[in-house]
Amino acid sequence: MDKKNIKNDSVSGESIPNILIVDDIAANLKVLGEILKSYGYKVRPVPNGRLALEVAEKEKPDLILLDIMMPEMDGFEVCRRLKEKESLREIPVIFISALNDTSDIVNAFTAGGVDYITKPFNAEEVKARVATHIQICRQNQILKDQSRQLKDLMNTKDKLFSIISHDLRSPFTVLIWFSEMLMEKAGKLDKEKIVELSTDINSVSTATLVLLDNLLQWARIQQGLLVPVLRKINLKDIAFGISILSEENAKSKDIVLKNNINKDVFAYGDMEMTKVVLRNLISNALKFTKKEGSISIDVFERDAFIEIKVADNGTGISSERIPYLFKIDRNTSTVGTADEKGSGLGLMLCKELIEMQGGSIWLESEMGKGSVFSISLPKNQS
Repeated sequence: MDKKNIKNDSVSGESIPNILIVDDIAANLKVLGEILKSYGYKVRPVPNGRLALEVAEKEKPDLILLDIMMPEMDGFEVCRRLKEKESLREIPVIFISALNDTSDIVNAFTAGGVDYITKPFNAEEVKARVATHIQICRQNQILKDQSRQLKDLMNTKDKLFSIISHDLRSPFTVLIWFSEMLMEKAGKLDKEKIVELSTDINSVSTATLVLLDNLLQWARIQQGLLVPVLRKINLKDIAFGISILSEENAKSKDIVLKNNINKDVFAYGDMEMTKVVLRNLISNALKFTKKEGSISIDVFERDAFIEIKVADNGTGISSERIPYLFKIDRNTSTVGTADEKGSGLGLMLCKELIEMQGGSIWLESEMGKGSVFSISLPKNQS
């Protein structure tokens, strides 16, 4: 990695490597610093081990060149302390020392060093070894990122298979049972029972359709097929339409659903995505609000964003669960106040769809008192 390539790294998106040099002799710091600067590296020289640990903690260098023979704390001890800290242990350490006995070299590697250069050092050798370990470190980071992405994909796959095998199967089983009862006993059932069964069928069918729609949206996002169509949208119209669709479910639990967006309020977003998000938030509120509870939809204009709040006085969510609500690998479905089933997918889908529009979503909740889900969308294109 020569100076030209290092500069090109910054152009291609990779930051210029930052190297921490630790030596108690000022002349050595100067020489090593000039060598590395001449190849385009950023350099941070420090004269002792204690300061090196402080700087490493604050600045997280890409590589450390470490002398061994220093007062108060030698290089071996500095390296051991670096490796004890989870945030610092991945930083490669190259020892540079006049000590050249085999035991010294072994001690350096035992302490956690990745390489060893003996003094007097050669500028080309320093350059080559530094470049090699910077490259190795970057490749390791790429592999870790890829491993993490693969793990996320596997978690997503497992979650989707779980939803398909369980959460879709269950409602169809219920629908078949209800419909068979109507088919076999329609002539014997009174009107009130028929209405009750029909209402149950409608409720289960609606919930299943929502789940299927969420699954399809989620799958399209994962495949990169869903692209937001951003334009000026009227949140009043969207909230009105979702409220009308949710009214029947609200009545079934004697819940008062109050839409307070009664004037034109415009945001810059995707209309269909915003409908899906608001529908899921209201559906979630209905699920966790007890009979005779209340849900409200409100809008607030901020400096650059429009904020929509869906508030309920339902069961609330524990502070321990809140950090995992929008994560597919940690979130689990919870039964509603009327034993409503869910997939745990709706809130994660909301997060994906809102962030695709340049907005954000967050939650405030207290057990036993209810929850307030808030979403924000930009006011305009800028």
